[in-house]
Amino acid sequence: MAPSFDHLREADLDEDEFDEDEVDISDLRDKYEVQLEQGFDTFVVIDGLPEVNEEQKPKLLKFLLKKLNTVGRTREDMVEMPMGPDGKSLRFAFVEYSSPAEAAAAVRQLDMVPLDKKHTLRVNKLMDIDRYGREGRVDEEYHPPKIEEFTPTDHLRSYMADPSGRGRDQFVMYRGDQVGVFWNNEKDNPENVVDRPNWTESFVQWSPLGTYLTSVHIQGVQLWGGPKWDRLGRFPHPFVNLVAFSPLENYLVTWSNRPIAIPEEGHPALSLDDDGKNYVIWDIATGKPLRSFANIDIPAGVDEQGAPKPPRKLPWPAFKWSSDDKYVARSTQGQSISVYELPRMNLLDKTSIKIEGVMDFEWAPAKPQREGVKTYEQLFCYWTPEIGSNPAKVGLMSIPSKQIVRTLNLFSVSDAKLHWQSDAAYLCVKVDRHSKSKKSQATTLEIFRVKEKGVPVEVVDTIKDTVINFAWEPKGDRFVIITTTEPVGATAVPPKTSVSFFCPEKAKGNAVGNFKHLRTLDKKNSNAIYWSPRGRFVVIATVHNQQSSELEFYDLDFEGEKPEADKDLTANLQLMNTADHYGVTDIEWDPSGRFVATWASAWKHSMENGYHLYDFKGEQLREDHIEKFKQWQWRPRPASLLTKEEQKAVRKNLREYSRVFEQEDAERIAGADQEVVDRRRRLLNEWYAWRESVDEELDEEREAMGLPENPVEDLIKAKTAAVSQGEEEKVIEEIVEEVLEESEEVVQ
Repeated sequence: MAPSFDHLREADLDEDEFDEDEVDISDLRDKYEVQLEQGFDTFVVIDGLPEVNEEQKPKLLKFLLKKLNTVGRTREDMVEMPMGPDGKSLRFAFVEYSSPAEAAAAVRQLDMVPLDKKHTLRVNKLMDIDRYGREGRVDEEYHPPKIEEFTPTDHLRSYMADPSGRGRDQFVMYRGDQVGVFWNNEKDNPENVVDRPNWTESFVQWSPLGTYLTSVHIQGVQLWGGPKWDRLGRFPHPFVNLVAFSPLENYLVTWSNRPIAIPEEGHPALSLDDDGKNYVIWDIATGKPLRSFANIDIPAGVDEQGAPKPPRKLPWPAFKWSSDDKYVARSTQGQSISVYELPRMNLLDKTSIKIEGVMDFEWAPAKPQREGVKTYEQLFCYWTPEIGSNPAKVGLMSIPSKQIVRTLNLFSVSDAKLHWQSDAAYLCVKVDRHSKSKKSQATTLEIFRVKEKGVPVEVVDTIKDTVINFAWEPKGDRFVIITTTEPVGATAVPPKTSVSFFCPEKAKGNAVGNFKHLRTLDKKNSNAIYWSPRGRFVVIATVHNQQSSELEFYDLDFEGEKPEADKDLTANLQLMNTADHYGVTDIEWDPSGRFVATWASAWKHSMENGYHLYDFKGEQLREDHIEKFKQWQWRPRPASLLTKEEQKAVRKNLREYSRVFEQEDAERIAGADQEVVDRRRRLLNEWYAWRESVDEELDEEREAMGLPENPVEDLIKAKTAAVSQGEEEKVIEEIVEEVLEESEEVVQ
């Protein structure tokens, strides 16, 4: 039953002397409520139960306990099911759990869960029932809800309709204390959309589809957007350090290295259940927290001497999302992977997936379409190291069935990295292997062909050098790797690297041939790979290097003559251009694949901060040095609404569209030239008008002083008249001697 405060009103006084209703006990009530929250936080109220009699009650309790014990520990004697005067149950029950955390889990995971076809459970905390359902808090008379009039709101993707009609992209710049959003005008100065001082205290970040701009503050995270750049959401996580969105922008994860501390006066969004936690998962639409988690240290195993290594922190992001926002997962203590269903954040099948020693996992970035599989599924891959005599293993698992689709055993493994292709057609596992003596190392690339029957695995030739970077072509089937002969960090000067390009062989029909080596470029300083989001073009760069800052722009579908050795391959490599940006720290393509921005961030060094802008061919369009320049981010675009057939039609008729665009560009350039001419003509006319006004003022002053109106003209007229009358001009010559240099020499 709900707690009562009647015992506080008892006194050793005559009831006739005092009216209980007139006694003010609000201070005692408030004080006692705090004690209630500390004493009854293990109790929940279960509503929505079927109506049963005394004979049916034990059977219902037994059935109900199966549900209750999936989230915690309780017993039959800890469940109180009140009965009415007619001998039938009142359709609710009080349940006590072993801990407040279990009670909170019951509210989270059992609320709105069907008990049978006709009954759905409603679960609330006992102290919430008392707090919000006390007499006087709920009006006994029914009042119909007031429905507000519909008012249309601003379209959050209005930026997609570029007012200039040129299909420009936006970007955000953070420099000094200013954060501004701009339109990209190629060679011209960017057009400002909004610019605000102190908009963030840490950094800014776009959401994956470009709908929201995130600002980070000590109090939490705020989301901004729409044509007026209003605040669209607030997520109060104190001292937040990092932010991550789900792929479809439905959910948000915030993390702070400081555990959450709920003050005595409470928190506007979080509860006591969140106290001591580091991660919070939020529902963006409602602004409410779905669940919070504490940091987990993953055991790092033992070293070569058998001594335990220090635990390693979870990499960011610790929570990883399926491509359709239906699941989020994390690795727990290196022993299992916990998959949660959204939006309820309940554990899938109420159990974690036991994978001993799991080191890392990655969701497929797109919904896979495996051959012969017609049911819904999401895939994730994982890998485990060698444990005892057991080999290292890479696994591919289907969710929600938890069926292992494919496994691969590996031996002599030092490390492994998982790389999905953007369409989930391929998974490359970069495996670093050591020799028996562990003095040398080699790398193999194990490529899973996910969409083919049985998920075959292709092994690319063994690479003797250390692979320091790998990148798939977006929406394509080619990839680039960067290798070095010496481990990075082993020497003070960064070692020389090699850049290798790989592509499939030509095959009949829609089949994709085996992956083959296309070209290797030696004696480079490159350490970073940046593919265009549309594929085909790639920038190979040197970043975070004080000695070198090279940028190389490559085309893998060059339309020129193809070398004889590459006739059977699906690529034609061509270096289009090279550039240099001293001190470059970051590089990013715009969503259209037309432009590349490079910048030197003041967060990483204080030398020549600012940005460069290039087109996809490597031609520099702009260079701007900005003091305390920190950040540049292109605004992402959502996926195209055109069908594949419509996109093919656009590509087929691209030349016709190009003519229209070229004409518009020519008119725009001509218009800009005409603006320059008009401006110069206007300035010249202003100059002439000023001269005329000054001449008029001089004439008036001369007239007032009795001087001739224009002495210069009078002098010219007099001289002309003298010449015409035959008077010769006298020329006076004057010779002036000047000593340019003087020296003395003594002759003996």
